[in-house]
Amino acid sequence: MEIKNYKKRLVDEKIEEYLKLFGAVCIEGPKYCGKTWAGRYHANSETLLHTTTGESSNEVELAKISPKIILEGKKPKLIDEWQEATNLWDEIRTDVDKTGLKGQYILTGSSTPNRKGISHSGAGRFGKIHLRTMSLYESGDSSGLISLQDICNGKEISKSTGEVDLRHLMHLVIRGGFPGCINYTSDQSKKVINEYINLIIDDDLYRLDGVNRDKHKMKLLLKSLARNESTTVSNKTLKNDIKENDNKDIDEDTLTKYLNALDKLFLLDNDEPFGINIRSSIKVKQSEKRHFADPSIACALLDVSEEKLINDLETFGFLFEAMVERDLKIYADSFEAKNYHYQDYQNREIDHIIELKNGNWCCFEIKLGVNEIDNAANNLIKIHDSIKNEGGRAPSILCVICGMSNAAYRRPDGVYVVPITALKN
Repeated sequence: MEIKNYKKRLVDEKIEEYLKLFGAVCIEGPKYCGKTWAGRYHANSETLLHTTTGESSNEVELAKISPKIILEGKKPKLIDEWQEATNLWDEIRTDVDKTGLKGQYILTGSSTPNRKGISHSGAGRFGKIHLRTMSLYESGDSSGLISLQDICNGKEISKSTGEVDLRHLMHLVIRGGFPGCINYTSDQSKKVINEYINLIIDDDLYRLDGVNRDKHKMKLLLKSLARNESTTVSNKTLKNDIKENDNKDIDEDTLTKYLNALDKLFLLDNDEPFGINIRSSIKVKQSEKRHFADPSIACALLDVSEEKLINDLETFGFLFEAMVERDLKIYADSFEAKNYHYQDYQNREIDHIIELKNGNWCCFEIKLGVNEIDNAANNLIKIHDSIKNEGGRAPSILCVICGMSNAAYRRPDGVYVVPITALKN
């Protein structure tokens, strides 16, 4: 289909690859992240099971009664928000088996559907792709002078990347990476994301599984997650945080169920702990690192502005870290690397880890100011040496991702320094 003004995504290449490998491709991710447009870009016909206002279209009933009609059209056929009619999954699987052809269907979904009514996983027929919000490179806010893959492969870099304005960094974090907000001011984006959150609480959570949840408690949980963005706090700590800040109580079982619901809506994008393959005697903590799908969600929930962040650089540090980790995950996914964080019981932490297909792993510290680079580099070297001395497999690459650096280079001690506004995949 001819799509005007489509901003290409890094995932486009993977979509094209999967269309050659599978009969159907399912693109999943949070609402408003660009799944429909990405699907349209690769499709030749479409059926939308949601209207532009977010309501179910008339096609939903048709899909449930006569699914074969929905599958008609020039291939690849896009079926947007397919989870509104989950019976389509088995219909598509059957059609793919019958024809034996690849690249027949593109499905998009903004929630993990209830498996009721689906008799087969679709293994071998469906390829799943996770779409995140836009990275700085995709939105045009990173020059892309430096390749993350080159860094992970140990290539030499030395480039002047230009001055970075602190307020502009704050704008990028508050604005976030939702495609519809790319040209908005910080304040405009915050208003949009607030309405986005309200609609999820008022509508999408119920549509997910038909369960009525306490909307006030859900909002309190979201605010607590925002206060604890980029940390490894436990569910119990979230419960206590809600009690302390809002004088409301929520039992841990309910909190866990609410978190699972948010996860099914792809609103959370936590980092798993790393340590399985280090093969050392170090005991690694197994807590996930908390992240929303986009830093703008935390910013809206905290009601931050550029002026507020100027006076609270500690909070901005956590939000900046969230933006950088979002980008690192998008870039690493494009070359099939995996993303983690590291924290052990000797109080050693690494902000972000990328594990390559060959098993090598790369360490990243995320720092806002250039005055923090030395300490970050020394921390990485210390952890590298201690893991090696304890008989483990040490990281192959050490790197500091910085906000305010005006150059990308490799220090004499071997640690890379790269500004986030110069990075690409």
